[in-house]
Amino acid sequence: MRDDGTLDDQYGLDGSADRSDDTPSTVQSTASPAASTPRGSLRTRFNALLNPLAARPGRTKMAVATGAVCCLGLVGGFSQIGARAAGDTPNPAVPAEAAQRAAVDAASRDLDRETTAPAATPSAATPSATPSATTKPKPKPKPTPRRIVPVAGLDQTQMNNAKKIVQAGREMGVPRRGLVIAVATAMQESTLLNYASGVLPESQNYPHQAIGWDHDSVGLFQQRPSSGWGTVEELMDPEYATQAFLSALEEIPGWQDLPLTVAAQAVQVSAFPDAYAQHEWAANAVVKEILG
Repeated sequence: MRDDGTLDDQYGLDGSADRSDDTPSTVQSTASPAASTPRGSLRTRFNALLNPLAARPGRTKMAVATGAVCCLGLVGGFSQIGARAAGDTPNPAVPAEAAQRAAVDAASRDLDRETTAPAATPSAATPSATPSATTKPKPKPKPTPRRIVPVAGLDQTQMNNAKKIVQAGREMGVPRRGLVIAVATAMQESTLLNYASGVLPESQNYPHQAIGWDHDSVGLFQQRPSSGWGTVEELMDPEYATQAFLSALEEIPGWQDLPLTVAAQAVQVSAFPDAYAQHEWAANAVVKEILG
């Protein structure tokens, strides 16, 4: 009960039970004086009853204030994040490691980069390029001697004996003309066969291809031991017999300019001095084949 004698109606529009809606906001109200009058208050409350969804002035101000505070909080947070990011000191190891890793990746993709192959380890299957002290160089293969075929109607035995005459003469340094004279002389004396003598049984103890009966004449040149040409053993050796003939030939003055038959007869002193000339052509062919 008021002092003016008016009863408080708790169900009235201005009752104290509804005063909670008029709790003053933390934001100072700027409403006009008319809003504070009972009529303005009644109208406001009546509109609130008719439209309960309508925002009330006091709450609207509070929502606006709250939104502003939230926005300020977000701005402050972003500023703190930006300040922290700007203030952080970068770790120098991280960029260096990243740069090194990028360089390795670039090198692994580079097709023109130089690569170092691992050193090959010599194995038992792969011989070392450097010969060791125990490794002996392979000997060079010996050249295959040229096979000399028989010419001028001779057989292989006769051709082999002609070859021995030519080789012995070359070792002495006798010119080609002396080799032809020696071969032609042997063709006439023994048909290029190494003869033993039937009257000298000793001569048959040495290699021979035929046996003759012309006194004690033996060998390719039918030289007689009794005439001082040498021993039986020496004269049965084709090399010695050739050297004995050519040594006697070289003692004849101007022998290289003499006809073949004259030069041969000067050495042999045969009973048939002209018989040697018939073998000159064949002797040239044989020497040519042997000398190549």
